[in-house]
Amino acid sequence: MTSISMPRTIAFVLFSYAPGEPAGYERAVGALAEGCRQLGITPLIVTSGPAGPGDADHPDMVRLSSLTLPRPILKPDILAALEDPEPVRVELRRLLADHEADLVVWVDALYGLGYLDAAPEGVPTILQVHKVRGDEYFDQAIAAATTVCPISPFMESEAREQGYDTSAWTIVPNALFAPAQPAVYEERERLRTQGPVRIVSRAEPYKGLAELLEALPADWTRPVELVLAAAGFEYWPGMQDEVFAAVRAAAVKRPDVVTVRQALPWQEVQPFFAGAAATIIASYEPETFCNAAAEAMSTGAPVVGIGIGNLPHLVGQGGVMVSAEQGANGIWPALSELLEDADRYHEASRNAVLRTAFQAPSEVVRQLLATVNARPH
Repeated sequence: MTSISMPRTIAFVLFSYAPGEPAGYERAVGALAEGCRQLGITPLIVTSGPAGPGDADHPDMVRLSSLTLPRPILKPDILAALEDPEPVRVELRRLLADHEADLVVWVDALYGLGYLDAAPEGVPTILQVHKVRGDEYFDQAIAAATTVCPISPFMESEAREQGYDTSAWTIVPNALFAPAQPAVYEERERLRTQGPVRIVSRAEPYKGLAELLEALPADWTRPVELVLAAAGFEYWPGMQDEVFAAVRAAAVKRPDVVTVRQALPWQEVQPFFAGAAATIIASYEPETFCNAAAEAMSTGAPVVGIGIGNLPHLVGQGGVMVSAEQGANGIWPALSELLEDADRYHEASRNAVLRTAFQAPSEVVRQLLATVNARPH
């Protein structure tokens, strides 16, 4: 195996990828592809079919003809499509060879097809761990990968708790689309006293968004702007419609302060957060990384959330955590206290920026490369 300190092409395999998809895996790949371009590396994003009408606008994306999935994707659809995985493995290996990929990043054991072990001979591979699945797909993908890179301390600890040996794994965080760019003090102070609370999320029930809006205090007067988007996968049919309905039903009770907004392109999320006093992460199931929190922090907007999963690791002193027992009811008082305490607020803002200082897209690509170059060749 040769050194890949500066490869020509890095392939990212994620069969659910779509440009602008409001979901963690997809957004993470988009940021890494941007980092590749900044370093003069060609990104190759391999996803499933069928072809979309806008594919020509994304020359870095190629589709597998042997694997087609509907939108939204349900897990039974995935298992049915991969019942005979050999045609997918053969096509994937040929495609990676034809595009002369110097490094392959399996974005997930199953969703990233890491379990297929389809890299051409001699090409190093990275398995990203966005979720610890603890199944045969995960075990096969770990065994086949050159290096394993969990995206957070929480993912590493989850793997250890499930009995995996993580001693040779290297944590590499998800990338931002742009380097941390905090507002000047005067603007941040204006936002502290007058700015809106801004939230960005996909329509997923465990994000706790309807519950958060239901818990909004009667005397709350500051604007709350929620960007809510539908992704290309669901846990059950109609899941996202249910979330939209529940959120809108809660929002309509407070039309004086709550606005539900349409999805934003990936590159517009950080600028959106730059105009926020703070953001809220109300997830009542653990976040494995939490891109939205990192994006907000990179602008100096503190995070208030439920202290489970990776959120406490990511946020640190860049915001305030409440307990799972307090839940949504504890978030609003904690946020009020933070906004009212200027010294504490600005300290959290400074810490938030510092904690995202190494998540610029080119920096994270370099971190991934370092994990492979550190291995024996």
